[in-house]
Amino acid sequence: MENHTILSLYQEVAQQLKETFPSQEIQSIQRLIFEKKLGLTLPKIFLSPNTSIKPEDADKILDIVSLLKLQKPIQYILGEADFFGLIFKVTPDVLIPRQETEELVDWIIKANNTESPSILDIGTGSGCIAISLATNIKNALITAIDISAKALSVAKGNAIMNGVAIDFFEVDILDSEIKTPNQPFDIIVSNPPYVRDSEKSLIHANVLEHEPHSSLFVCSTDPLIFYRAITLQAKKWLKNNGSIYCEINEALGGETFQLFTQQGFCDVELRKDMNGKDRMIKATWNDKGK
Repeated sequence: MENHTILSLYQEVAQQLKETFPSQEIQSIQRLIFEKKLGLTLPKIFLSPNTSIKPEDADKILDIVSLLKLQKPIQYILGEADFFGLIFKVTPDVLIPRQETEELVDWIIKANNTESPSILDIGTGSGCIAISLATNIKNALITAIDISAKALSVAKGNAIMNGVAIDFFEVDILDSEIKTPNQPFDIIVSNPPYVRDSEKSLIHANVLEHEPHSSLFVCSTDPLIFYRAITLQAKKWLKNNGSIYCEINEALGGETFQLFTQQGFCDVELRKDMNGKDRMIKATWNDKGK
């Protein structure tokens, strides 16, 4: 059995992953593994490079590397993900929270000017959006819904872990007869499935083979099915001048904008993400004309 120092193990991780991941991603993975599993930050690694690593600790790290080489996401291996400065437990029953979604959360927080807003998160998954909003908007009253009982179990645990109170309900947004408790809402937010089946070939294997397809993909012939359902319900659930925010498919920005406009929403705004892609939409519901 090889005896590892901190630095030699750090280098071994990079060596084993070089055929699987680009160098920048390997560096992120290295930092994450060493910090989460050994409590070693990057400065500590390079300040004490020759410190010996216990064989059992080295084995744990290399076992993780073996799973990574099989394209299993690091967040599922570690059982947690970072999002908006918080930590969320994640399982294969929920999507891994992504950086683009942080931008959506940030938009909502910065745009909110309502004291104690009532907020609905549709398709909450891990609860990352709802919990981040509850943490960062004072006295927000938040309801979160999802079709998956397993996802809701994860989300409830994350709410407890992060010390926030959220009302969770098992709801299918595609059911036209649904009723959601706690309405009406000042804000509705959703990150629904929006990747078209025809786009599966563009998805990385670690996502395609491990993350829940029901939370990712929609039929290519009706890619806006969830947005249509959300807008129809939002017109009943939003307060007058309430806002709706959604993450969207970058290739369907124009079509999504048109859908919200046709459904009678006003002040519809598309926003690009950090990579310059149409990724978010916001709209306002004003029912005075009804």
